[in-house]
Order: sequence, then C-alpha cells, then structure tokens
Amino acid sequence: MQPVLADVYAAAHVIRGLADGTPLVPSPFMSALAGMDFLLKLENMQPIGAFKLRGALNAVAGVKGATGVTCCSTGNHGRGVAYAARARGMRAVICMSELVPQAKVDGIRALGAEVRIVGQSQDHAQAEAERLVCDEGLTEISPFDDPLVIAGQGTIGLEMLAARPDLDTLLVPLSGGGLAAGVAMAAKAIKPGIRVIGITMDRGAAMHESIRAGKPVEVEERPSLADSLGGGIGMQNRLSFPMCRDLLDDILLVSEEEIYHAMQVLYYEDRIVAEGACVVGLAAVLTGKVRLSGPTATIVTGRNLDMDMFTRVITGQDVRLGDKVIAGVKYGA
Repeated sequence: MQPVLADVYAAAHVIRGLADGTPLVPSPFMSALAGMDFLLKLENMQPIGAFKLRGALNAVAGVKGATGVTCCSTGNHGRGVAYAARARGMRAVICMSELVPQAKVDGIRALGAEVRIVGQSQDHAQAEAERLVCDEGLTEISPFDDPLVIAGQGTIGLEMLAARPDLDTLLVPLSGGGLAAGVAMAAKAIKPGIRVIGITMDRGAAMHESIRAGKPVEVEERPSLADSLGGGIGMQNRLSFPMCRDLLDDILLVSEEEIYHAMQVLYYEDRIVAEGACVVGLAAVLTGKVRLSGPTATIVTGRNLDMDMFTRVITGQDVRLGDKVIAGVKYGA
C-alpha cells in the first residue's frame, strides 16, 4: 500500500535524534535572482552526508527475523543502509554497478558493509541483490520503491513546511522517485496547494521517460555529474512511479552544462560542497526553466562526491563524462 501522512509522522518518530533536523537556510544569491525567498534544505549535513539515511533508518528498523539486509544503490542509499544496519548489528551487502564513483564505494565499505560491484548498470546490480535475497535470506531495502523508505524521505517535507509554512514551490531532485514521492505526498497532505516539481538530468532520466510512456521503462545509463540520479525505476515499480505520476506538478530536465554551472554557483555563492544531483533545482531556476511565484525551497541532497571531479568543476576545467566532454568555464567569466 502507498504510504500516507500518518506513516511519515511514524517515520519521524523512528529517526528522531538520528537523521532529523537539518537546517533550512536562505540563499541570498538565489533569492536575489528569483526575486523572492529561495531556501536550501541541507541534507548534506546528515551523518552519512545524504538524505538517504532517513529512509534507510526507517526501513531497516522494520526488518524482522532476517540475517541481514541488501540493496541496489548508486551510492547514498547504500551508505544509509550500511549505517542503519551497523547501528543494529546486522549484516549489509550493497550491490552497485561499475558506474558508481569510487569515493562512494569506499564510504560504504568504511561503514562495515560488504560491496558487490556488478556490471555496467543498476539492473545488473539489482539482479545481484535479488539473488542474495533468494540464496542467502537477506531482506532487500529498495532505494525508492518501499513504503518505509518513501515515508522516511517524506519527513523532509514535514520539516520544510514546519520551518516555512508559506512555501509555495518545492524543487525536488528526481531519480527513482523515493524522495520526490515522499516529499510530495507529505507536503500536499499538509498544504494541498503547494507546487512540487521533480528535476533531473537529461541523460538517462528514468522516471521522466517512464511517466511519459505511461509505464516503467528501461533507459540507457550514462555517466553524469548528477550520478546519484542515475539508474532505472524497476520494471515492477509499485509505489514511487504512480506516486510521482500523480503527485508531481511537473518534471524538468537540465543538461550537464547547466549542472556544471549550478555546482559552481552553489559553491561560490553559498560556500556549499555538494553533489551534482543537489543542484538540479538551482539549474532549473538559473536557466529560467521554472517560473516561481512565491517562497521556494530545494533539497541539497548530499555531499558524497568525487572530489577530483568537483575540483575540476569549480576551477573551470574540462570534465569528461564517458563520450561527452563538458568544456570548462571559470565561474564569473
């Protein structure tokens, strides 16, 4: 069953003191540009450096009688599951594709989890997670298609509206849809008129393509500065697909060049180190792809990035993403 607002309040109780209370702060630069308050929800300040801890803590707390947990992850969900499992003395096996940056792999191993690197796509990693469920009795924690995960991510919506009940628009990074579904469900239950827009990269945007097709579809995974937004939504998606389809007011795509520039803006104007996935909301505003009509907030989802790549971006150097090269541009030039 799809989670409801009561499930989000229950999740808030489960994670209280562990993964809640991140700041919601104004961005003076973006506020001046937008002509209205523009706020940043700093989920990069979580203990694991990403919002995924919320859903992982809530879901792992619900596991009963299993020898351990497993998941397929592009990085941050795996880190969250590893953290939550270690806190409960459980085995965790995180399955990832070869596209996941090494920094994220190392971060998960540092939390005591086993890491399985399988294939060139999240579909291959997902197959390994499913094998572990069948062969070794582990419980799978989906990064997005799990009611407890969605409810956990929805606690972000609770906090944002508690801090700023006047928010008019939420710009939410969109991947498998766990974050967007949870935040949209919670926010619209509290304030039905609020606008929630999902934003993702234009290379391998699985949820966008699925909603356009009217059903879950496979997409080609391609290297991206917003690597956390990569991967499919699962061909048997039961929850996050219909929730995003029904609850999001719009979905917008931004290019790698636009993400590159927005990473520079967040760093130089707000002094925040963050993943490319965090800045898609800023990119949409900077490029005029979204019209704002009142106080707006976006979610800075995580800080677990490849620092060599980040350094290249903020110093205006060329960046290679597979067969694509983003020409370097110094900020302010």
